[in-house]
Amino acid sequence: MTKVTKVKFVREFPINASAKLLYPYLSTASGLSQWFCDNVVINEDKIFNFIWDGRSHYAEMTGHRTNRSVRFIFLDEDKKQTVDAPFIDFSIESSELTEEQFLKVMDYSDEDDLEELEELWEHLMQKLREIVGG
Repeated sequence: MTKVTKVKFVREFPINASAKLLYPYLSTASGLSQWFCDNVVINEDKIFNFIWDGRSHYAEMTGHRTNRSVRFIFLDEDKKQTVDAPFIDFSIESSELTEEQFLKVMDYSDEDDLEELEELWEHLMQKLREIVGG
């Protein structure tokens, strides 16, 4: 069995929206399904099912701070956490100096094409900005 090397992609995207407005788009099934993936369903165990192109990807929200940050750790096919599991972390940050708002994205995954990741996240952020008016 070959070990898959994961890549940590980290970017800060400027976004003109308050944390209070932005947070539900990062932390709820209805919010995430508007920009992040095709659909999101949460089951009775609070496992998020992110659906892209008809395929399910299960994740647990393992951390969140209201109006600040959210982390999703992706699960294996048995819906269990694994060692070195892929995750996505969203943090809402602001610059006190410029009063600008940023969404910091940390995507830890098997995707090793950084250019493709950059394009993917730019596209997703554009969709999110259109929704929140930012």
